[in-house]
Amino acid sequence: MTIQSPGGIQSIDPVKLDRLAQVAVKVGLRLEPGQDLLLTGPIAALPLVRRIAHHAYAAGAGIVTPFFADEEITLSRYREAPDASFDHAADWLYEGMAKAFSKNTARLAITGDNPMLLANEDPAKVARANKANSAAYRPALEKITGFDVNWNIVAFPGTAWAKLVLPHDEESVAVSKLAEAIFAASRVDNDDPVSAWDAHNRALATRTEWLNGQRFESLHFSGPGTDLTIGLADNHLWQGGASSAKNGITCNPNIPTEEVFTTPHALRVEGHVRSTKPLSYQGTLIDDIAVRFEGGRIVEAKASKGEAVLNKVLDTDDGARRLGEVALVPHSSPISKSGILFYNTLFDENASCHIALGQCYSKCFVDGDTITPDQIAAQGGNKSLIHIDWMIGSGDTDIDGIKPDGSRVPVFRKGEWA
Repeated sequence: MTIQSPGGIQSIDPVKLDRLAQVAVKVGLRLEPGQDLLLTGPIAALPLVRRIAHHAYAAGAGIVTPFFADEEITLSRYREAPDASFDHAADWLYEGMAKAFSKNTARLAITGDNPMLLANEDPAKVARANKANSAAYRPALEKITGFDVNWNIVAFPGTAWAKLVLPHDEESVAVSKLAEAIFAASRVDNDDPVSAWDAHNRALATRTEWLNGQRFESLHFSGPGTDLTIGLADNHLWQGGASSAKNGITCNPNIPTEEVFTTPHALRVEGHVRSTKPLSYQGTLIDDIAVRFEGGRIVEAKASKGEAVLNKVLDTDDGARRLGEVALVPHSSPISKSGILFYNTLFDENASCHIALGQCYSKCFVDGDTITPDQIAAQGGNKSLIHIDWMIGSGDTDIDGIKPDGSRVPVFRKGEWA
């Protein structure tokens, strides 16, 4: 079967695409009867959006409302719009989204657009637009980072993305190969993906239970170019796989996912760390990131590629130079084993241990369902307009958990769970 999209005819297995839609609704969201769904994605992902809508309505959804982005329209803005355009964003739209989430509307995002779309555009305009958009998006983002509702992200193999990942293949072959990689990572390359996800969630739950039982005060990462101690927030809580939102629905926010994660203390990060995979951010590839922390704050940052963009990101606001997440992923994860650099954080972060600059998740605290923003800050949680993950793990990474009495417990050795 071929699927026609604005990017051309793409050969995608229709059975696996339908399974991905089913998993997005039944595992990613666990959509409840009568619940509305707000969905965003690139226009090329229309075939997946249609299957998601089918499964959502079959599950009893109230209203499914899709919003689409188009790469050509985005480029038109950067090439034709007046300069003042880049300091504005559609705040009315995000206010509406926040209102929808406050009424228990579920959120689903489809990623799949060209990671390098803005690579040749004015980086100053890109930075201004991102900052304006981040500020406008905050009312909606806080509902997501606060885990007020069930939400999920899945991926669709857009043509430009596929050609970036597989530049030596013909377009249709590249799309087909990327689709198969997405299906495998998303655990829909079998006859019963829902059961496969149940088993995977149980395995991740075992990891989080062990970590929560240890009550580490900090984690020490060591490896090539890395000697980093990450203090953990007071009353932090490890999460991984399926998790319950404040509306009582247990969902899997990321498909795929291989991580267990928690909140660092914004003031207690010391040392230096080097990235192990490139970060694709808003059309720029940022590679060989090397930063140094003092008192929880990045005081020095370098990169072999994209350094100017990295520094603009770090200057977004006061919280952009501090950490909002630390996540553990074994080097032997399926995505790592694939050997593919996806240029997409949803996948690349699940190939490696990673940290995130910016906003923390309130869910990663004891009593996270009821904790206030002031309490989050008092316990070390970071606040920012951004949340950007980048990879620091490899087969040479060792991690020790450090307890309040200074004793050490091996957590990772040579990139694997110890």
